[in-house]
Amino acid sequence: MFFAPSAVKLDLFFGDCMTGFLNLFGKTPLTRRRAFWGLALVTPNVLGLLFFFGIPVFIAFRTSLQDWNGIRPPVEIGLGNFDRLLHDPSFWNSVGVTLKLMLVVIPVGMLLSLIVALMLNRKLRGRSFFRVVYFLPVVTSTVAATMAWTWMFQPRYGLIANLLEPVGLQDLNWITRPDLVLFPIAAVVIWQRLGFDMILFLAGLQAIPRQLYDAARIDGANGIRLFRFVTLPLLSPTTFLVLILQVISAIQIFDQVYIMTARTTRGGMNDSATTLSLFLYETAFTDSDLGYSAAVALAMFAITLLLTLMQITFQRRWVYYESGSA
Repeated sequence: MFFAPSAVKLDLFFGDCMTGFLNLFGKTPLTRRRAFWGLALVTPNVLGLLFFFGIPVFIAFRTSLQDWNGIRPPVEIGLGNFDRLLHDPSFWNSVGVTLKLMLVVIPVGMLLSLIVALMLNRKLRGRSFFRVVYFLPVVTSTVAATMAWTWMFQPRYGLIANLLEPVGLQDLNWITRPDLVLFPIAAVVIWQRLGFDMILFLAGLQAIPRQLYDAARIDGANGIRLFRFVTLPLLSPTTFLVLILQVISAIQIFDQVYIMTARTTRGGMNDSATTLSLFLYETAFTDSDLGYSAAVALAMFAITLLLTLMQITFQRRWVYYESGSA
């Protein structure tokens, strides 16, 4: 969930493998021996990518060209499922719901995790204890966490209702109202992921040389300027990593939506909370339309790949490495 293959890294990986293969026919025994052991060491990774990534993608693409319910023999329909995908309002609704969640989960989650990391990077009493406390949601069962948050958002008797009672908003039906259902889903997603991003930011903060802060203070920089001109630029590689992982994770939101809306209308009223992952699940296992669901899965893969490549492309404008290049 937290790690996804990058097209650029895969290209470099297979490029190195090809170089190693060519070196097997090198001019010197040392070159050939190094190439042999290099290829021997990367072979498990190559086989893993082939069997757990390459073959499933090929099978999914093959299935997407068929009309198949998993029982009767498949019927070849060419690109019919992809044409149906482009004209399916339910699919585009799920894309819109996913984008709405991303617009809330990503900026809020990254901001909160950065704030917590900055707080826990200071010399505070009980700092290690608070780091563990903030990381606990990451290893908490998603089912248990989502059920607890569902109770908190119950109207009249939930914790959120009690907090909003002084302003007269204790009767809000967060889970059943189409205009509100995404807020509790976003809340549990942000809460459960905050600790993981906090650890990444904390590692990035601790990697910044203290001498740079000392030099900036000698030049008269205050706390705000230190953060603006020292911390943020040197933390940009970590921010870039967190952003990519956040985007990939947000596209895959499923458990929280499925559990929160299970007792009312799965996916929310009028599909107001049907994300791409939930739409894929319903298509495959409720409608038994495996060919169309394979097309949806490939569309999800294409969206994830496109957004990742866009981030890799635009990182040159704001990500600063120690070498001074992006």
